[in-house]
Amino acid sequence: MPKATHLECSLCNKRFEAGKRINLCDCGGPLLVRYDLDYIRSRWRRREVHNGPPSMWRYAPVLPPVDESIITLGEGWTPLLHTVRLGARLGAENLWVKDEGLNPTGSFKARGLACAISMCRELGIGKVAIPSAGNAAGALAAYAAAAGIEAYIFLPRDVPESNYLESKAYGAHVTLVDGLISDCARLVAERAAAEGWYDVSTLKEPYRIEGKKTMGYEVAEQLDWELPDAIFYPTGGGVGMIGMWKAFQEMERLGWIGGRRPKMIAVQAEGCQPVVRAFEENEPRSRFWENAHTVASGLRVPKPLGDFLVLEAVRKSGGTAVAVSDAEMLDAGVQLASEEGIYAAPEGAACVAALEKLLASGFLKPSDRIVLYNTGTGLKYAEAYATRFPRAAASEQDKLGGLITPR
Repeated sequence: MPKATHLECSLCNKRFEAGKRINLCDCGGPLLVRYDLDYIRSRWRRREVHNGPPSMWRYAPVLPPVDESIITLGEGWTPLLHTVRLGARLGAENLWVKDEGLNPTGSFKARGLACAISMCRELGIGKVAIPSAGNAAGALAAYAAAAGIEAYIFLPRDVPESNYLESKAYGAHVTLVDGLISDCARLVAERAAAEGWYDVSTLKEPYRIEGKKTMGYEVAEQLDWELPDAIFYPTGGGVGMIGMWKAFQEMERLGWIGGRRPKMIAVQAEGCQPVVRAFEENEPRSRFWENAHTVASGLRVPKPLGDFLVLEAVRKSGGTAVAVSDAEMLDAGVQLASEEGIYAAPEGAACVAALEKLLASGFLKPSDRIVLYNTGTGLKYAEAYATRFPRAAASEQDKLGGLITPR
């Protein structure tokens, strides 16, 4: 029997039965999992959460898979690190980084795909397909391998090498596409029915968001159930922000937190900023961003399906949307690594650059408690960071005291 009470369309509010193989609503809206939170509240106390495992499954009562279906590689319960030196330099007295790069497969995508693949196992789905800008591909491939499910992955041809190699190593069927993630998504949509694939594209199924919402539960628990003043989130598809916003609503219904919300700050790249443009133009949805380009592959999403949900969270929270350049995010990544020992993906480093802008503008105060989400490890972005550290020629190294001696 499914744990969820039903699925609900985020656009038209139409209800669907829980525990069924389904993608989008008839109107095209993404579906959200709903629970009987009053019932859960009467049987699951906040003080009991710490008895759960050190993973995202400590929040299993508000996650859809039954225990027997769960596929886990230890995802979640990532550290929340107080970054004192970085904060001192930027002028932020209470600055924290939630480091999602320590998840299995090196990114926050492990959370969403762990939940989605667990539900695929529960629903008897044997083949899955995904278009990905990079990290979701590796996560899907890993969890599908652990579940014994066939994975079909479509990646832009210029995706970071690490994403391609890990997907192949996990045994997935990988297709490289000349284009962007939107082109990959089109191919999945065109072939899914004929091939028998379950499409696990961003927000085209209800369960990835459930795994990602655990980032919201975790930050609340790690801050002793008092939410921060601001949360910076690198926004490509935006599911992490949508999930956290959903988590805050659920926790309030459970009686675990009050009604105060952090300012939700969507961070994008200057070369692909559809959400920033929609926010600045006061539009409810974004427009397709032409010629999208950025070294932060996870931010190269020209038209997020859930843009209206991201914009809703940003606006209702009194937050904002900020774009930074590739140079700014890479420089910020180097500073974060050298000052705090956190080697962040360019997407996460973009939050550091965005914070600097918002402190300078006065949008945030130095005394605010601020959490930046680093969504992945910098180890998967060797090509991007290589532009900051070109290898010196041997003749130049010789000048440093014969460290390299030609033979």
